[in-house]
Amino acid sequence: MSSVRNVIIIGSGPAGLTAALYTARANLSPLIIEGLEAGGQLMITTAVENFPGFADGVQGPDLIAAMRTQAARFGAETKQGHVTAVDLESRPFAVTVNGEVVHTHTLIISTGASAKLLGLPSERKLMGHGVSTCATCDGFFFRGKPIAVVGGGDSALEEATFLTRFASSVTIIHRRDTLRASKIMQDKAFDNPKISFEWDTEVLEVLDNGQGAVCGVKLRNVRTGMEKDLEIEGLFVAIGHTPNTALFKGMLDMDTNGYLVTRHGSKTSIPGVFACGDVQDPTYRQAITAAGSGCMAALDAERFLESQGH
Repeated sequence: MSSVRNVIIIGSGPAGLTAALYTARANLSPLIIEGLEAGGQLMITTAVENFPGFADGVQGPDLIAAMRTQAARFGAETKQGHVTAVDLESRPFAVTVNGEVVHTHTLIISTGASAKLLGLPSERKLMGHGVSTCATCDGFFFRGKPIAVVGGGDSALEEATFLTRFASSVTIIHRRDTLRASKIMQDKAFDNPKISFEWDTEVLEVLDNGQGAVCGVKLRNVRTGMEKDLEIEGLFVAIGHTPNTALFKGMLDMDTNGYLVTRHGSKTSIPGVFACGDVQDPTYRQAITAAGSGCMAALDAERFLESQGH
């Protein structure tokens, strides 16, 4: 089948674009299928200051654009659209996108993970302008400022503790009166003088200072119904992530939270199918680690193709 692709990459964040760059330079003519959120989470990230090589930082969309241009320079092809079905039982693999079926000898999955949000219009509006879902990405921008973290699990307390390195104060907002986090994380938070708690409380609205930046949140106590405003300059939503793996359910090995399980680099449970980036990484979730795993997936795919004589 001359029309069969060597490599199809599903997803166009830093993992997918790095995989595209490496496979393109190996003359494998990869096809990138962008997905619903082209560019991934970096497209809603303003300043990225921790990606190596950018001494003065770089805007998230600009970083993605540069990656896309670099991959295209070596022959990577990009297709706009959303994959609605995959067939991994027969070879070559079949991928359905925009109603069209394309075939490939190898598949690299870089569909990412979506941060769970509160679902508030004001939250979306101020994302990247005081609202964040990544403390290690954005904590530095809140040096000396009061901030809040929403959540009660390990991730929320870990982010809150990390943020005390920068913020003047950190308020943890939690809907219940007890935390889900492990005892050791709770002890760290309770012992930290910069951390305080708003128990039995939900966020009704993120408040805008009129200049496109966060100036506070409107809170409601779920027991008493009382409302109040909390003055903060940053809000970190830490209520979890959902890996974008529904398409592969029942086909590939996943952990209990739905993340793809990879072994020996980027290899999934089906030979010829590889995964990289946040879709298989519940721990680090950084642009640079995603890019590194994209490189791994590309090299693994290249070696697989060589072993199969393609």
